[in-house]
Amino acid sequence: MSDLGAHVVILGAGHAGGTAAALLRQYGHTGKITLVGEEPIPPYQRPPLSKAWLKGEADADSLALKPLAFYAEHDIDFRPSTRAVKIARADKVVTLQNGETLSYDILILATGARAIKLPVEGADLAGLLELRTAADAEALKAAVGPGKRLAVVGGGYIGLEVAASGRALGAEVVVIEREPRLLARVACEALSDFFRGYHEKNGVTFELGATVAGFEGQDGHVTGVKLQDGRVIACDAVVIGVGATPNDEIAAEAGLETARGIVVDLEARTSDPSVFAIGDVTHRPMPIYDRMFRMESVPNALEQAKQAACAITGRPAPAGEVPWQWSDQYDLKLQIAGYAFDVDEVLLRGDSASGKFAVFHLKGDQIQSVEAINSPPEFMMGKQLIGNRKAVSKAKLADPTVSMKEVVA
Repeated sequence: MSDLGAHVVILGAGHAGGTAAALLRQYGHTGKITLVGEEPIPPYQRPPLSKAWLKGEADADSLALKPLAFYAEHDIDFRPSTRAVKIARADKVVTLQNGETLSYDILILATGARAIKLPVEGADLAGLLELRTAADAEALKAAVGPGKRLAVVGGGYIGLEVAASGRALGAEVVVIEREPRLLARVACEALSDFFRGYHEKNGVTFELGATVAGFEGQDGHVTGVKLQDGRVIACDAVVIGVGATPNDEIAAEAGLETARGIVVDLEARTSDPSVFAIGDVTHRPMPIYDRMFRMESVPNALEQAKQAACAITGRPAPAGEVPWQWSDQYDLKLQIAGYAFDVDEVLLRGDSASGKFAVFHLKGDQIQSVEAINSPPEFMMGKQLIGNRKAVSKAKLADPTVSMKEVVA
C-alpha cells in the first residue's frame, strides 16, 4: 500500500496514536490525518505518571510528545475529548460518541488498554484510584502526602513505582499482593526478593499472599481494604494496579480478528487490509520467540507506529526490534530486554547486595531475556544477544570480571 493522499483516521491519541500521526507526516503523507483522543490534552508520555508527575517534577506540557500547535501546523485534525463508538468497515465510516461520522481510507486503531477493576464490595467508593492517565495521576498526587496512608493493591511494576513515589511524598505505603511474592507474573524470584528488600528499607510494608475481599468506607470515601482473612488495612486512598485489559471491543464488534487484543501482522495490519492496529491493544507476532503476544510498553508502541506508517507510505518495513521496557524506583533503574519464554536456566551476574546486577534467562546457550539493575552494559549487550540469537559462554556470562563486550565477542 502506498497512498500518500489517503485520509487516515487514528482512534486513540496515546503514545502509539500520537507517534503514528507525526511519523506519517515525517514520511511524506499528504492526505488528511484525523487523530481522535478521549483525553482533553494532546498525546503525552505515560511512564512518568507514576514517578515524575506524582512528585511534581512534570506536567502535561513537559510530557507532551509534541506541543499542541504541532498538530495544526502539520495539518493534523486533532479531536480531544472524543471517543469512537462504532466502525462500519463496509462503508469505511467511524461513528463518534457525539453522533458525528468520519469517513476514512485507512484506519489505525490505537485504543490502548484499561485498568482491570476489582469486582468487590465497596469498589465504588471515592478514593479508589488507578493510574492510566494524567487525570488519574493528578488525583493520586492530591491524595498522598505526609500523614496519609496509601494502600497499593497489586505488586507489579506500576504498583511498586507508585509505592516509591508515595514514600518520596512522605506517605505511609502498604502494598497488597495476592501472590506469595512481588512481580510474580513478570520477574524471577531473585528480582522479587531484591525489590521487596529495597522497598522495606525505604519504609514500605507488604501484605503478600493476601486477597482483597472488599473496601470499607465512611461518608462515601474509602477508609480501609478488607482482606479475605478478615483483617482490614486502614488507609486514606487506594491505588489498584492489578493489570490491564485491551480496549478491543470496537474492533471485535466490527468483525476484526481479536485474541486477547487485536490480531495484527508485522506491518501492524489487521485482518482488514485497510485497518491497522498499534500499541497496547494489539496481539502481535514476536518472531524471536515464534509466537504471538500482547505487549504493554512504550518501545512496542513506537515500533508498531513505525510499522504502520511505513506500510501506509510505501517505505521499507523497519528492522525488527527486541522488546524492552524499564522501571524507575528510588535510585534504581531496572531495564528489561526480551521475555523469559521457554527458559531452562536462570543465571545471576554480579551481586544483588550491591544494587548493581543482572539476571539472564537462557534457553540452552541462547539468552531469552535479561533483567538488569543499574547495569547498562548487561542490558545493552544482552539485548543485542537476544536479537542476533548468538550462543554465549555461560561461564563468561556469569563472571562479572569478564566484560560484556568479551561475552558478546
